[in-house]
Amino acid sequence: MRLPSDLAFRTKGQLAIDLLADGIHLDFACGDGVYGRCTQLREYLGSRGRLTCCGFRRTSTSPWPAASGSPASRLQLRCSSRRGWEVRSAGTGAKGQRWYAWAWLSTASSRHYLLIRRHLTTGELAFHYCFVPASQPVSLSRLVRAAGCRWPVEEDFRSGKGCFGLDQSQVRLYHAIARHTVLVMAALAICAVTAALLRRRTDTRAPGPVRPDQPPPADPGMIPLTVPETAGLLAHPPPPGAGRHWLAWRRRHQALSGWYHQRTWLARDEQKILLVR
Repeated sequence: MRLPSDLAFRTKGQLAIDLLADGIHLDFACGDGVYGRCTQLREYLGSRGRLTCCGFRRTSTSPWPAASGSPASRLQLRCSSRRGWEVRSAGTGAKGQRWYAWAWLSTASSRHYLLIRRHLTTGELAFHYCFVPASQPVSLSRLVRAAGCRWPVEEDFRSGKGCFGLDQSQVRLYHAIARHTVLVMAALAICAVTAALLRRRTDTRAPGPVRPDQPPPADPGMIPLTVPETAGLLAHPPPPGAGRHWLAWRRRHQALSGWYHQRTWLARDEQKILLVR
């Protein structure tokens, strides 16, 4: 692969520390279990006063410092009980609000918490290690918001792979792989920024449903330009007439389809929330 002679092996946690050391400002430091198990990364974020919310497996080594104490006994009690859970949204998804049941446990330290997420239908549990600096407020809403911030990151990776070919290369040399990655991420960044700047101008959707029996709007409007559509317009601008008409029809159809999806999920969410409560 012609790797550079000075290239050193770095884990994902160490690479994350390198990015943060370059001066990137974050409101929340969120990650999956790979980052949650990295002791070096957790200590680095704690020393820099960054609010941290990372997943970890229940069978993994406890991420809490020895002085903080592990909430293992209370964790077992909370997971087996149906009381003490609060249904909150982790953010807006493609089909409406993403509702889950949440619970949190404190440790002996006033800054380390365990956040538990439970799926309303399957009951599947997910665990998050949370650290809140002393200068910042602590609330369940804030931790839930931090945990839900990982969803846009997953969307970016899916767009990069599906629309820009991030994982579609047949190169074998180190420099070729680096060039391909940089070019794909640059194209994704350009299209994502363009779509974000045009979002208010191109989003004409009707207000979402508030009742499961609400009739559809007379004019559903159009969804904003998505990143894949922006990429297509920048690469191959459609000719006047048929191309633009097809793009407008598709965006209007997606807006109406999304409205019906939200109404269907609204009825299901109400039933799930009532079952949990």
